[in-house]
Amino acid sequence: MTTDLSAPLTGAAASARDLVKIYGKDETEVRALDRVTIDLHVREFTAIMGPSGSGKSTLMHCLAALDTPTSGEAIVGGTTLGGLKDKELTTLRREQIGFVFQAFNLVPTLTAEENITLPLALAGRKPDPEWFDLVVDAVGLRDRLTHKPSEMSGGQQQRAACARALVSKPSIVFADEPTGNLDSTSGAEVLGFLRRSVDEFGQTIVMVSHDPVAASYADRVVFLADGKIVDELRNPDRDSILDAMARLTPAVG
Repeated sequence: MTTDLSAPLTGAAASARDLVKIYGKDETEVRALDRVTIDLHVREFTAIMGPSGSGKSTLMHCLAALDTPTSGEAIVGGTTLGGLKDKELTTLRREQIGFVFQAFNLVPTLTAEENITLPLALAGRKPDPEWFDLVVDAVGLRDRLTHKPSEMSGGQQQRAACARALVSKPSIVFADEPTGNLDSTSGAEVLGFLRRSVDEFGQTIVMVSHDPVAASYADRVVFLADGKIVDELRNPDRDSILDAMARLTPAVG
C-alpha cells in the first residue's frame, strides 16, 4: 500500500449532514439523532462517546450504511448513501468500509486466515499478498493463521477481526466497542493496532466507546448527548476525557 503519510490531511472519509434518525412514532417516538453534522477526516482516529441512548451507535450505523437515516445525508468516500440501491449499498459496504465488532463475529468453522480473507472471497477477489502479510504481521497472528476461533484467545480473535477489516483496504473502518469483551492487556493490543493502522498505514478509524482509556488512543473524541454533538476534544488523554464526561453528565441528567 503506497500511502504518502507526509501529505497533508485533506477531505473527509465520511460525513453526516443534518442527520436525523427517528424510531417509533407519536407517543413512542425517539429521536436518536437530531440534525447531526460532522466530518470524519481521512487518516484520523476518531472516538465517539456519550451516555447510553446518546445516539453514538446510531450515528455509526447510519454512516456505515447499516441503518437508514430519517432525513439528512450520510456520505462515504464522496458518495451519498441515500441515493444508492440495495445492491450498490452492499458493494459499497464490501469495498469501502471495514467493520470491527465487540463480539468479534468470526466464523467458527473457518481458520484465522480464512476469516481474515472472507470479505474478499465473498467478493470473488484475492488478497494482495504483500498487504495481507503486512496486516497479519502487524496484528501478530502469523503463527495462528491455521487456528480456528475456538483455538484462539479473545484478544487474538479480535486482532483477526481487525485484520479482516483492513485486508480489503477500505476507505474507513468502523469499530463498535472493539475492546468491550477483552481484558485490559488484550484490549491494549487491539487499540495499539488500530492506532498503528492510522499512523503507519494511513487508515481512517471511527470507534464507538464508553471507555476513556480506549478513547485516549484517538486523535479526536466527539461527545454526543440526546442525539446531538455537544463537545469535542483534540489530542485527548484519559484525564481530559474524564473531565469532558463529567461536564456532560449534568447536561444529560
